[in-house]
Amino acid sequence: MMAASQNNSTPPSVGSSDGTEPGSSSKVEFPLHECVYKGKIKKIPHLLRHHDIDEKDMHGNTPLHLAVMLGQKEIAMLLLARNATVKIRNTHGWSPLAEAISYGDRQTVSSLLRKLKSQSREQMDRRRPALVAALHQIPDFYMEIKWDFQTWVPLLHRILPSDTCKIYKRGASIRLDTTLVDFADFKWERGDISFLFNGDAPPSQSLCVLDNKLRVYQTVRYEETELEIEEEIDILMSSDIVSAQMSTKSITFTRSQQGWFFRSDRKEMVGKYDADFYDVHGVVLETRKRREHLSAEDLQKNKALMDTITRGSAHQLDTEEIREPPHRTSLEPPAAPAISWEEYLTADPANAPHVGRAIISKVSCKRFKNATLAMSQQFPLTVSMLLDVLDVVAPFKHFSKLKQFVQCKLPPGFPVKLDIPLIPAITAQITFQDFYFEDSHPSHLFTVPAEYTEDPARFPDL
Repeated sequence: MMAASQNNSTPPSVGSSDGTEPGSSSKVEFPLHECVYKGKIKKIPHLLRHHDIDEKDMHGNTPLHLAVMLGQKEIAMLLLARNATVKIRNTHGWSPLAEAISYGDRQTVSSLLRKLKSQSREQMDRRRPALVAALHQIPDFYMEIKWDFQTWVPLLHRILPSDTCKIYKRGASIRLDTTLVDFADFKWERGDISFLFNGDAPPSQSLCVLDNKLRVYQTVRYEETELEIEEEIDILMSSDIVSAQMSTKSITFTRSQQGWFFRSDRKEMVGKYDADFYDVHGVVLETRKRREHLSAEDLQKNKALMDTITRGSAHQLDTEEIREPPHRTSLEPPAAPAISWEEYLTADPANAPHVGRAIISKVSCKRFKNATLAMSQQFPLTVSMLLDVLDVVAPFKHFSKLKQFVQCKLPPGFPVKLDIPLIPAITAQITFQDFYFEDSHPSHLFTVPAEYTEDPARFPDL
């Protein structure tokens, strides 16, 4: 494939240079977006003094969205240099990085990916003092969270994980013990793993992972190597662009009922806590997939991979092909948009025009029915305290989705148990089965044992 060059063709330029329509004294909306659309890079630095670089137009696009979709590489680099937000979605749920993958220019994808990682680190650095202060304010404790995926299908038992995560908290330090190490050949690898977070340590030394069986540890790096970034770009450019959003606005809770003839509100003990049970309604996961940037060969390979995994014969895959995706070159740029800025500006937001590569997409919507939630007003921890703890452990495994659910407007109490049917045959169950305040945790729980040796490659996915 040929490398993509900057798209210098722009829609017809209509309107005067000061942002007013010919023959009109009214000011045009979104002058920054207009200059991006028309490729007027020289006017952008001046406009940035008076306009929000992340302002969304009527279609939810920021100036960076438009620069990427139109192939305005110089403008995109200028906006990134001014710290335009990469992790921001338009009306249809797509980020500028997603649009860059669709357009197919490797340099642009690389620049946006690097800026996204940089902005994520900066955001965490900004939140870190407040997070550490919040941890210091929470009394020290011990907590157990049980994850259990249940099914009535016998053969599925061996691939469904279950685990009891043990969490120790002391000051601004957290230790999380788990037995789930890795997933390979449709089997979970069991072990003895500990995550150690020290909020009082420098950011580069604050998080490490212990393999207690091998007696090794790995400090979690916050920056990837050049090779890792290039491999990630190859994967992004050869895979579906996916946007998954869990709708929380539509979630409602009603009291669960029990009894055949004389119905009453369901109450049960969860561990050692009295709990009120609720039926959860309106949990919806919407997934959008785009593949206009993929070749027929890409689609065939991706389908064969998914079919192999679905059949449970992942061990037959070519491991070298999986580990080292082929190097992706830039795609031929799409045609310049057929609509002018004025037509884009006045288009119906409900049927927003797309000015990049023509979209090929698939939307799926999954509704989680028969979900139940148990809330206990006896549980010693509060939801706000739990969110502070989940801020630390959210990057790991299942905790990010748990945090997203807990941020909903829950009924009174603490969510001690959650059952969510994933598919008709499988139910995910999360239970806070034990908790107590403890101010005498030994300090050695939160430090790497002296006899452990460092192995930077023990956990390659971290």
